[in-house]
Amino acid sequence: MVTNTSGKKKTAVARATVSDGEGRVRINSQPVELVEPEMARLKMLEPFRISGSDLRGDVDIDIDVAGGGFAGQADAVRTAIARGLVEHYGDAELRDAFREFDRSLLVNDVRQRESKKWGGPGARARYQKSYR
Repeated sequence: MVTNTSGKKKTAVARATVSDGEGRVRINSQPVELVEPEMARLKMLEPFRISGSDLRGDVDIDIDVAGGGFAGQADAVRTAIARGLVEHYGDAELRDAFREFDRSLLVNDVRQRESKKWGGPGARARYQKSYR
């Protein structure tokens, strides 16, 4: 059985394909063990730590991620993996465990960067005013 899921964070979008296999997790055709920095890798593999490592050996997960930086991509990948595992196994107990740990494992974070406005260097900050 093959399951397709996705995850988003800021401008990063991750698309995951979960299929029966022997535990390979690939991100952009690279083994997840090669992902740097380490904190991003640990974040990506959180769903396996919550669910128990016995699930990882039964599935292969291929993830294509684009956009954003490494932190946003890590969160997007983590959401895609968690959704994929829940959908692949159809396990309500697993879904509840993910939801209890962190709701963003199953729900995309819709917050986006506020756009820059005129009259200042950023979204809210204004240029300094001079009276003389």
